[in-house]
Amino acid sequence: MNEKNTETLTLAAIGDLHVTENCKGRYRELFEDMSANADIVALCGDLTNVGKISEAEILAEDLAACSLPMVGVLGNHDYECGIPEEVTRIFEQAGVTMLDEMATVVEGIGFAGVKGFIGGFGRNELGAFGEEPIKTFVDEARNEARKLENGLRSLRTEKTVAVLHYSPIHDTVVGEPAEIMPFLGSSRLAAAVDRFANVKAVVHGHAHRGAYSGTTPGGVPVFNCAQFVVEPKFGRPYALIEI
Repeated sequence: MNEKNTETLTLAAIGDLHVTENCKGRYRELFEDMSANADIVALCGDLTNVGKISEAEILAEDLAACSLPMVGVLGNHDYECGIPEEVTRIFEQAGVTMLDEMATVVEGIGFAGVKGFIGGFGRNELGAFGEEPIKTFVDEARNEARKLENGLRSLRTEKTVAVLHYSPIHDTVVGEPAEIMPFLGSSRLAAAVDRFANVKAVVHGHAHRGAYSGTTPGGVPVFNCAQFVVEPKFGRPYALIEI
């Protein structure tokens, strides 16, 4: 996918909506507000609370208020009921380009994304050694990083954004209890990002008590767009990021 774009565009990014069956209409005004303040919307996972079809349908109704192109990924909560394919289908019918196995270009900017997985950061990252369940666990983290790398590789845009749910770096989970930090993301995702010079930003969610920003080891800006992090900082539940 070759495309060039020198214009600066504004990305509105939000994660962790956790829509329940009692949330009907709750986010309609939010998506109207995003439409007035940005050019593209990124949804960073945990869009539903437990991955029910009814929850996805309620959010889909509110997404109709968004007049912007939308991209997104699922989060771990969206898998809880074991029907992520159905949840994905509902969001796609509502106009969201769900990334995972597919990258896309919007307004000249490339987008690739995956849910991601856990495993820890830097020297504390879990390795594939010992019992078979540990190796299976690490294989899942590697597979998510591999999907992200493949998506990024397919893009030839001057500017590219990686959309995740789990964090690729330690810095944006700081503030969470130290005991759970290895379960909030994986450095393998950052390693995939840093292989590509055209990645201008990474957005993610998941760490409700984490920090807003950091960088990958290669210097790519990373933003934790969980609404619980963004709202206290900016007075609105979504981040606005210039790309």
